Parts: sequence; structure tokens; C-alpha cells
Amino acid sequence: MLKDITLGQYFSGNSILHKLDPRAKIILVLLYVVMIFIADNLFSLMALLLTALILVAVSGISYKIVLKSLKPIMILIVFTTIINLFFTTSDDAPLVHWGIIKIYRVGIINAVFMIIRIVSLIIGTSVLLTYTTSPISLTDGIERLLKPLKKIRVPVHEFAMMMTIALRFIPTLLEETDKIISAQKARGAGFDSKGLINKAKAFLPILIPLFISAFRRADELATAMECRCYRGDEGRTRMKVLKYSAKDIIAFFAGILFLAGVILLNTINTSLSI
Repeated sequence: MLKDITLGQYFSGNSILHKLDPRAKIILVLLYVVMIFIADNLFSLMALLLTALILVAVSGISYKIVLKSLKPIMILIVFTTIINLFFTTSDDAPLVHWGIIKIYRVGIINAVFMIIRIVSLIIGTSVLLTYTTSPISLTDGIERLLKPLKKIRVPVHEFAMMMTIALRFIPTLLEETDKIISAQKARGAGFDSKGLINKAKAFLPILIPLFISAFRRADELATAMECRCYRGDEGRTRMKVLKYSAKDIIAFFAGILFLAGVILLNTINTSLSI
């Protein structure tokens, strides 16, 4: 399961998405998230899901990798499905009535919509941003977008660096966790205990070495940054200066047109709408 978590990983490539300015990708991701939450019928939601799948094809990233990224959130998908199915009420007659269990048509529609929203959100944001943007480019993009906040003394550079380091170390810590689990299993540790309390006790031998490893890596990173005379944003220059190009402008217009299309699809009268 840990190997299936691809959050924070960057897959190098030469696709159009890889070549987009990181600032453009961040803005497009925010626009995509807005579209996901304003979509209120099946047509607009399916258009967003189809767009996410097209982005995967354009990026050149394997669909297997994208499917792996959905495995860790299966619990969330199942939980939201159950909540919408069994706890949504309506004045209409229930489709299923068995004891205290009542399933209404609106509950099924809400559950389907929530599944599409979550899947579209994970696929679209991952492919458009983290999978196709290197950590350095992501840091520069966030910092440049938040640059106006420097006027009110907001530590923009430190904030961007902190976010990027945290995102970058997620795969590293997951890999470290997998190694610790394998080492503990080789020593005869059992992780198949029944009961919540027993499972929590079984994972204690993993948490302590993981925390020690995380603090050690943080200390090594701080030492490496000091040895390279890192002083934050003060006097810092960049080898690659971010500049918007024609393809970034085209991507902006495509995003705005797609937002208008989602709003238009929301006006279509359909029985499958919220």
C-alpha cells in the first residue's frame, strides 16, 4: 500500500504540461478545483473527469501510476459513499427500505457525484501540478505568485520552501516506512493483530524509528543548506528566470473557456443533478 502512494513524486518528461510555467500550472489547478466544486450535474462532472484523463494522456504518465494514486484514498471514497447513501434523506419514496436502512434516489446521485469529484480532483491536480513540476520549479512558482505579500512582511520565500520540502519528503518518508516495516517483519514482528488497540501497539516499533529518521534527515538537510551558505531569499539569484510564453497564455485561455463550458453545462436541465 505504501508503494502505491505517489503524492509529491515528480515524473520527468518532455510533454506540454512539463514545459508549462509553474505559475500557470498553479493557477490552472486552482481554476480546476473551482470548476469541480461548482459543477452540479452529471454532464459537467463527466467533462471534468474526461479532462483529467486527457491530461494524463498528454503528460505521458502511465495510467497505472495514476490508478495507484487512487488506492490510498479508497477508504475516503468508501466512507463518503456510505455517508451519502445511508444518511441522505428525501421526501420521495425510498428505493430501498430494509429495517432502519433507507436509500433514496438523491442519496445515490450524491454518492456518484462525490466519487467523481474526488477522483477528478486527485487525478487532475496531481497530473497538472506535482507529477509534471519539479520541486525547485514549484518553489519558484509559489514564491513568485505570493511575491506581493512581501509588502506586508509575509515570509513568502520561507513559506514556499517549507511547502516544497514537506511535499518532496513525503515519498522519502514513505520509502523509509516501508523499509522499517520490512526490517521489523524480518525480526518476527507481526502486523496482522486483530483489534484497534493491538494494531496500534504493533505499529509502535515503526513510529519510533520513523520519527528518529525524520529528525535525522531534517538535521542533515539543515546542515547541507548551511554549508552551501543558504540565507533565504536575500541576495539570491536564479539560473532559470520564470517567464510566461505563448503556450502559457493559450493554457490560460483554454482554462477560462473550459470554466465557461462547465457553467454552461450546469444550465442543462437533467434528472441527474444536485
